[in-house]
Amino acid sequence: MTDAPDRMADEVVLVTGGTRGIGRAITEAFAARGATVVACYYSNEEAAAETETAFADAPGEVSTRQVDVRDYGAVDEAFDAVEDDHGQVTVLVNNAGVMSMGLVVRMDPEEWTRTIETNLTGTFNCTRRAVRSMLRGEAGSVVNISSIAGSSSWPGQTAYAASKAGIEGFTRSTARELGGRDVRINAVAPGLVQTATYEDLQEGGFDEASQGSIPQGREADPEEVAECVVFLASERASYVNGEVFRIDGGQLA
Repeated sequence: MTDAPDRMADEVVLVTGGTRGIGRAITEAFAARGATVVACYYSNEEAAAETETAFADAPGEVSTRQVDVRDYGAVDEAFDAVEDDHGQVTVLVNNAGVMSMGLVVRMDPEEWTRTIETNLTGTFNCTRRAVRSMLRGEAGSVVNISSIAGSSSWPGQTAYAASKAGIEGFTRSTARELGGRDVRINAVAPGLVQTATYEDLQEGGFDEASQGSIPQGREADPEEVAECVVFLASERASYVNGEVFRIDGGQLA
């Protein structure tokens, strides 16, 4: 478990896509600091059960909950249940997302819709619901997971890049809307990260095409992304609002 000197025992954290990859690392990072963490997932019950088992002895309490972030009604019900069990969600991490690859002229419209609805509409649905509660409380923080694809993409990433660019615009706009009410909205934009999704891309030759463009010469570990997310959600970042933090080893420098 990560050595975490900064404590967050009073925080109730909801992490969408919180049982695999970057999301799981985020769940662990908050739990290591004593937060109550609800890791949401879409369909992988095995990963959810394994997450609860792995973090059963963490300083913070970790539980999992199934939710389809594309469905606002389902999101609303999930937040109601979490608030009944743990109290108001004070930190939301919008991490749930899908990666789609395909040239725009060949892309199935259903794949476009699935990507936009999961990555962008899901971020809207969860943020809208979380903020409604945060505005009734004392404060709150939302951290959205974008990607460097939102700023500089590769062929075949039209849907994914559009969704991530949308998340960054959404982050800045909502930060302006809510900053005066002590609700901060920020985002992180990872580059290449060692996850199962990236391994799938490597099998298609993506690694060989992009590796040389990273000055640090390697991909990020999920934990490195998680630490930035925790920082943005913490009081240490109390005057950081509307920012998109790139975590890419200098790839877009």
